[in-house]
Amino acid sequence: MTDSKYFTTTKKGEIFELKTELNSDKKEKKREAVKKVIASMTVGKDVSALFPDVINCMQTDNVELKKLVYLYLMNYAKSQPDMAIMAVNTFVKDCEDPNPLIRALAVRTMGCIRVEKITEYLCEPLRKCMKDEDPYVRKTAAVCVAKLFDMNPVLVEEQGFVELLNDLLSDANPMVVANAVAALSEINEAKPLIEVNSQMVNKLLTALNECTEWGQVFILDALSGYTPRDEREAQNICERISPRLAHANAAVVLSTVKVLMKLIEMLPADSEFIASLTKKLAPPMVTLLSAEPEIQYVALRNINLIVQKRPDILKQEMKVFFVKYNDPIYVKMEKLDVMIRLAQQSNIAQVLSELKEYATEVDVDFVRKSVRAIGRCAIKVEQSAERCVATLLELIQTKVNYVVQEAVVVIKDIFRKYPNRYESIISTLCENLDTLDEPEARASMIWIIGEYAERIDNADELLESFVDGFHDENTQVQLQLLTSVVKLFLKRPTDTQQLVQRVLSLATQDSDNPDLRDRGYIYWRLLSADPAAAKQVVLAEKPLISEETDLLEPSLLDQLVCHIGSLASVYHKPPSSFVDNTKAPLRQLAPNAAALTTNGSSSGDMDSAPGLIGVPAPAGGVPSQDTLIADLLQLDMNPMGGAAAAATAAPIAAPGGGLDDLLGLGGSLPSYGAAPAAPMVDPLAAWGVAPAAAPAPAGGLNDLFGLGGGIASMGGGIGGVQGYQTPKAVWLEAASHKGLQLEGAVVRKGGAIYMEMSITNKAMQPLSDFAIQFNKNSFGLVPAQPLHIPAPVFPNQTTQVSLRLETNGPVQKMEPLANVQIAMKNNVDVFYFATVVPMLVYFAEDGMMEKREFLELWKEPIHDICTKLQANNVFTVARRSVDGQELLYHSIKYTNKIVVLSELKMEITGAASLTLSLKSRHLTALANLNEMYQQIFDN
Repeated sequence: MTDSKYFTTTKKGEIFELKTELNSDKKEKKREAVKKVIASMTVGKDVSALFPDVINCMQTDNVELKKLVYLYLMNYAKSQPDMAIMAVNTFVKDCEDPNPLIRALAVRTMGCIRVEKITEYLCEPLRKCMKDEDPYVRKTAAVCVAKLFDMNPVLVEEQGFVELLNDLLSDANPMVVANAVAALSEINEAKPLIEVNSQMVNKLLTALNECTEWGQVFILDALSGYTPRDEREAQNICERISPRLAHANAAVVLSTVKVLMKLIEMLPADSEFIASLTKKLAPPMVTLLSAEPEIQYVALRNINLIVQKRPDILKQEMKVFFVKYNDPIYVKMEKLDVMIRLAQQSNIAQVLSELKEYATEVDVDFVRKSVRAIGRCAIKVEQSAERCVATLLELIQTKVNYVVQEAVVVIKDIFRKYPNRYESIISTLCENLDTLDEPEARASMIWIIGEYAERIDNADELLESFVDGFHDENTQVQLQLLTSVVKLFLKRPTDTQQLVQRVLSLATQDSDNPDLRDRGYIYWRLLSADPAAAKQVVLAEKPLISEETDLLEPSLLDQLVCHIGSLASVYHKPPSSFVDNTKAPLRQLAPNAAALTTNGSSSGDMDSAPGLIGVPAPAGGVPSQDTLIADLLQLDMNPMGGAAAAATAAPIAAPGGGLDDLLGLGGSLPSYGAAPAAPMVDPLAAWGVAPAAAPAPAGGLNDLFGLGGGIASMGGGIGGVQGYQTPKAVWLEAASHKGLQLEGAVVRKGGAIYMEMSITNKAMQPLSDFAIQFNKNSFGLVPAQPLHIPAPVFPNQTTQVSLRLETNGPVQKMEPLANVQIAMKNNVDVFYFATVVPMLVYFAEDGMMEKREFLELWKEPIHDICTKLQANNVFTVARRSVDGQELLYHSIKYTNKIVVLSELKMEITGAASLTLSLKSRHLTALANLNEMYQQIFDN
């Protein structure tokens, strides 16, 4: 008999019937009822109403029934936290059950119930289970510690569970050791508490051979984070883990390779040990290519990294990367990449023969990549260049459209690598001019015509045929056509004057593309001002292109090799680019944040709801009224979910457009200050010239914050004392921003705001043409002048830049308030980032106020509060002042005639706070009123 009967649709009144069956005296009937409840829960029905009845079924000796109840409890405990506490006694009792399966089940379920009220009851049973005599219970308890840490890290540290986990690393059972390692690894990701040492490494290596495959993966991952003390220890670890290379599980093999790749770096490069270890690494990776296609793909992505780091490991294994006819396309593409990386003089004949065959396949994408691979081989192995060019010419003769187009693209690269060597084939390329319809192929052909115009008799006619459809061409083609026509004019000025005039006119007057327009104006200015200089610029000798254009940055490659066997090695991206490591709550109080209090009503029959709490003034005593300069503007009315709840602000809608509004940079100029409605771009303007700043928008900050009386801001430095300077933070990391490392801070000095930046180039090419632009922000912060870096930043060089900022730009409220979204452009790309500017940089030097003016301004919000409340039918009945406090009494009447009374207490002197007390004969009428008041004040 199967369990499918439990999933059949039941009749009306199902919950009532299940409730009756759950309370039945018959054990069999009770078990059947719990099965029906679990089936309903599985298909998405809400059976939370049966929570107390299901909990009553926990008191049973039947393991099957207990498992089902625990499953129900894990699913619904979060929605019924108060009732879930009823189960605690049963958990504690089950943790001492003679049956180890029940003990483990109890502690595992307690760990899966993510209810804070239960965690304190979990500690003692968990401690006992970590010292249990049965290894199954101990290994379950080890994982439970990691779950408990996720809910309450402080509790885990205070109760000494990390030390207990550390003790489990010496356990006799290898599975307990593996689970302890897994738990410690997860805890260390959030907060480093345990450091792997040589003693721990020996324990892990001892347990490694007897663990399950996933236990071995956990242990190997832990070993990868250990740095040996010396060469001898590194060799010892290599020898002890290298047998894992023969494991049947691909994850174990890749984790072993990861550890060995890291340890190899610590050994002398010329040692015999490395040579023998390299021989051991190749066979297991080759074996992985006999597995299922999905595993092959993962293996190939990892091999791609390994070959970039150490090509000698697989240099003799070229044949295993030859494509099979039944390989999926994603495997074929990866194999092609690895083949090119392994190509060298000794095997190039084999590789070219294979690639020529692939170019006749039916899969278009695969054929394109194969043709491109032939060109890459020519660039990489110089001795094979002639043979590669001959192969490409044969492929062009096939007249297959996409093959011809790819061949033209790679031949352009070959011309760049080997100038003045293979130009005899240009005539063959020109014969196929009419078949080119893809932008990249057309642009490549135009480049060839322009570069070798002196050798092509009808170059002007060929280029003119492209000019006729100039506006229909892709931007890439238009840019290349402009450059090629200028090259042609400089080489043959007499008979191409009309052609260059026509193209320059099309590019500058009839085009909307700022890139094209800018380039057109630059050429026009060059040609009209100094033709000799134009010749030097446009016809300058070009640097040879590099052999491998798609190699990863060395720093990124090292990082990815340390993550072999993980998603990072498949994506070829660092984990930080796709994993959010922030597990902390969305908003937390800082350690020094002011304490929050709730004031209840003194009258006995009044039910006091949690108050709306403000932030007290700084510690050190309340100043007198005469010297009242406390920061009273921090009035922050936040709804409290309970007496101990953390303060949270109401969410603010994201600014319209976001970063998409920042730069329409296809080469256009950034605007500083307020952008006009229809921006006009001057094509001849250089990056170093800024348009005049627009005046600040009407209303300014007063409108932004909704404060009719304006804002009083604190003064700057006093006497010779320097104001606080924020330390620099990393805004752009080189690994994920193409080698650009940007560190900076926004500071106030000398009565002005400056952005202090350190620009470091970790790429392999110089970085130049820097520009910066700010999005709309709360204070209208924009650069006072363009970003000017006089010289390129060369590889491994750091440049310090100080950029003055002003607050006269467009204003738009941000969340958080001081958040500023910024775009930085250079010759490589445009990069976006955001930073929270310290509020103190906005504190103006003229912020000192007269005492009387200050006190009047401080009392103004009371009238605003009454007005806002009355607009939402919360009526002010009375108002009185008592001992420096302003008391406001309000009445609310629901549509069902229920009345709610409220007292709103405002501190006029001392700590700035706002306290709400509520009273009603019907306590349910007070629900969520805190939030309602907060929403009224926030609006």
